[in-house]
Amino acid sequence: MKPERLPGPDAAMTHDVIVIGAGPAGMAAAATAAGLGLRTVVLDEQPSAGGQIYRDVGRVVAEQPRVAQLLGADYTHGVSLVQALERSTAERRLGTLVWDVARDLTVTVLQEGRAAQLHAPQLIAATGAMERASPIPGWTLPGVMNAGAAQIALKSAGAVPAGRIVLAGAGPLLLLVACQLLAAGAAPAAVVETAPAGNRLAALRHAGGALRAWSYLAKGLKMMRRLRAARVPWFTRAENLRVTGTDRAAGLAFVAAGRAQELAADTVLLHHGVVPNTQLSRLLHVHHVWSDEQLAWQVVVDAHGQTSLPGLRVAGDGVSIAGALAAEASGTLAALGAAHALGRIDARELARRSAPFEQALKAEQQIRPFLDALYRPPRFIAEPADETLVCRCEEVTAGRVREMARLGCQGPNQTKFFSRCGMGPCQGRMCGTVVSQILAAEHGKGVAEVGAYRIRAPLKPVPLAALASLAGAAPAETAASSSDKEDVT
Repeated sequence: MKPERLPGPDAAMTHDVIVIGAGPAGMAAAATAAGLGLRTVVLDEQPSAGGQIYRDVGRVVAEQPRVAQLLGADYTHGVSLVQALERSTAERRLGTLVWDVARDLTVTVLQEGRAAQLHAPQLIAATGAMERASPIPGWTLPGVMNAGAAQIALKSAGAVPAGRIVLAGAGPLLLLVACQLLAAGAAPAAVVETAPAGNRLAALRHAGGALRAWSYLAKGLKMMRRLRAARVPWFTRAENLRVTGTDRAAGLAFVAAGRAQELAADTVLLHHGVVPNTQLSRLLHVHHVWSDEQLAWQVVVDAHGQTSLPGLRVAGDGVSIAGALAAEASGTLAALGAAHALGRIDARELARRSAPFEQALKAEQQIRPFLDALYRPPRFIAEPADETLVCRCEEVTAGRVREMARLGCQGPNQTKFFSRCGMGPCQGRMCGTVVSQILAAEHGKGVAEVGAYRIRAPLKPVPLAALASLAGAAPAETAASSSDKEDVT
C-alpha cells in the first residue's frame, strides 16, 4: 500500500492552505481561504463537519428537529457554517485522522485505512478544546463520564443517560447540559457545584467586562431559573467529592455547607471547564505559555494566528478558551493571515478585511475573565488526594506522582520515564495538566517552570499498516524525530 508521499521543504505543494479541524474555527478558516481563491483542504476525524460544539448539526437539524430544538439556537447556528463550507471550493476530507505533522508542514493522515501525506505552505490548526480532567476518587468507575460526553450522545443519537443523574463541577457547560437533559425528558437528581466561595469575589473584579457581554449573563440566569423552577436540588461550594460504588457508580459523596452528603446516582457527570487541545502545537515545539487565569497551556500567536513556526497558525479554542463565536472569528482571521502571507491580499486589504472580525473577537472575549474567575476549578481538582488516579491509561495515582517529585523528578517527562504516567495511548491528554500542577506544587515552582509532556507522533493510535506503508519512501523530517527539546517555553 503506497501512500501519497510529498515530504520535504522542496516537495510539490498539494494545497495552498491545510486546515486541521472542522469545528467553528476550521470551517470559517476553510471557507474564507477558499473564497480568496486559495487551494484549501479541511481535515477532520469526524464523518461530518461541525466539531464538538456543532457536532452533526446538519443531520440533526434535518432529521431530528426535536433534538435540534432542545439543543437551542446556539447549536443550530452551526448550520450556517456547515453550509458556507459546503458552498465553498474547499476540499473536505472528513473521517480523516491526522496522526503526524512535520515541521515543514507535511501532514500525514489516515483515511479509509490508507496513509497519505499533504503539503502546504500555510497550515491552520483548529483543533479546539477538550474537557479538563476531573480526578476525584471513583472517577474511573463505569457510570461516570464528562458532562460533554453526555451532550455528544444527545447530539449524535438523541440519547440521554438512564436513571438518576447527578451533575458535579463548575462552569456554564454544566448548567447547559443539565437544562438540555431536563428538556430531553431526564430528571437530574442534583447539581453539585464545586466552585470555591472566593471565586465570586475574584469574579466581581471583572464585572465591567461581564456587563458589556450582558447577553451571556442573561443566558446563564435563564438556565439557573430553569433548573430552580424544575426543583432540581442544588448544592454549592462542595468539597471532598467521591464517587461511591464498587463495580460501577452508585452515588456521589461530598461535603457542602459543612455537612456530609451522599446522593444515589446511576450516572455521575463531571465537568470543570475546558482547556485548549495543544497536542499538535506541542508536537511542533512552538512557543507556549501557562495561563494562571485559565489554568491551562496556551500557544503563543499573533492577531492572525501565526505561531513561532513560520506558516503554522492556530485558531479558536486551541489557542485559548473563548467560545464558538470567538473561534469563528479567529478562524477567519487566521485564513486572512494565510492569504496575506501567500501574497493573495496586501497589507491594506488584510487590515480592512480583518477589522470587523477583530472587533467581533474582542467582544466575545470580554466575558472570559469573569467566567474564568467565577468557575476556576477548586484546588482538589488541580492537586488531587494521593489515592486518586490521575493517569487512567497506566493507573498512576497522584501520590505516585508526588513520590516521583520527592525522588528528584523535576518535570512530567522524567516522571513519565520512572512511573509510566502519561505513557498510554492518550499521550497525557487526560493527565498532562494535572501532573504538571502536582509537580509544581511539590517543588514550590510555577507550572511554567515544570513544563509539559513532550508529544511524539503518532498523535493518536494508528494501525501498524499505516506506519508500514510509509516505509521505503524518502524520509521526511517528522516531529517524532526532529527534536528532544521541551515543548513549552
